[in-house]
Amino acid sequence: MSQALLPEAPAASPSDDALRARARAVIPGGLWGHLNAAKLPKGYPQYFTSAEGCRLRDADGREYIDFMCSWGPVVLGHRHPLVEAAARSQADQGDCMNGPAPVLVELAELLVDTIPHADWALLAKNGTDATTACVTIARAATGRRKVLVARGSYHGAVPWCSPSLAGVTAEDRAHLLTFDYNDAESLDVAADAAKGDLAAVIVTAFRHDFGRHQDLPTPEFARHLRALCDATGAALILDDVRAGFRIHLGGSWEPLGVRPDLSAFSKAIANGHPLAAVTGRDRFREAATQVYTTGSFWCGAVPMAAAVATIGELRRIDGPARMKAMGERLRAGLDALSRQYGLPVRQTGPAQMPLMIFEEDPDWAKGDAFCASALRHGAYFHPRHNMFLSCAHTEADIDRALEAAEAGFRAVQRG
Repeated sequence: MSQALLPEAPAASPSDDALRARARAVIPGGLWGHLNAAKLPKGYPQYFTSAEGCRLRDADGREYIDFMCSWGPVVLGHRHPLVEAAARSQADQGDCMNGPAPVLVELAELLVDTIPHADWALLAKNGTDATTACVTIARAATGRRKVLVARGSYHGAVPWCSPSLAGVTAEDRAHLLTFDYNDAESLDVAADAAKGDLAAVIVTAFRHDFGRHQDLPTPEFARHLRALCDATGAALILDDVRAGFRIHLGGSWEPLGVRPDLSAFSKAIANGHPLAAVTGRDRFREAATQVYTTGSFWCGAVPMAAAVATIGELRRIDGPARMKAMGERLRAGLDALSRQYGLPVRQTGPAQMPLMIFEEDPDWAKGDAFCASALRHGAYFHPRHNMFLSCAHTEADIDRALEAAEAGFRAVQRG
């Protein structure tokens, strides 16, 4: 592996195994949610001690080229100096105060200036905050209840949209109707079932359901959805939490020529600092004023300063184009290795957010073997979830990761 870019881990740092054992005693299940490494192949670390650029180091001192980028939030690279300088400068002045710092206004102005459909912006903390606020604002603006969601799409971790039914009641989802992503006919059927009570359709930037091939939205589907919302008066909500600022800085559907009424952003908005945003058209401004959305930490100034720096740098360097180029280099290399080793794979989704799944791998044995071996050789891939590129990935990093990927293909070939 190339020379480490991270400082050496402290000699007294507890091991990953020791930390997991301690956590099991005080945390239900050892860890909650999607960051639980128990759901990954054996050998994946749970705890990390440092990160820089596109590299991270685990509690046992092993270094990886990172293709999860904190599951999306890191878009410029871990600990980007410009972002961290802005965050430190704001922290020296104040963060959580009795009201927001002036940077709140600066960030809202920047979002409105960057995102063509945005006439206004609200700030929150995470993606679930933003998607839930979009749905609430749409209902307040229309006076209606029904919301259409695509089967299998992930929109957050609260009862109305959680992928788990534990603790969820039928009443929590009483006004949700489902359709199939990219299927205009099923969309129309669901809209008809709403019987004039349709408040909104919420849709992800592309189909990125866990554990299946990704589908980009077809222009025909996007235009049909826009026309349906225009005809019914419902809000078109774009859940751009996962893809926002990686595909296009103006919103992920901007290349399709289709603009939403409301959008939810988070993840990449502040390069790892906790922040989310709702942007919307003037038609929904009054409703956004009326609904009660708040949180004790929603006006924290440090993440907002980080976001101003992040968005400004993404605009300056054309971040989406840079990530796309590195993603295409990775995709081409994986395709070449697939052919070389006679192991067919399917790569789907935007190049900035790649997913590779082995053909004829119903139990994920091939994918798990590939990722576990690549991990041992210094590349952190994921076998089932879409991955993420950052602007810190260079050609040298991609080429080094492909060396680790070749070890993964060899492991699959050995069976």
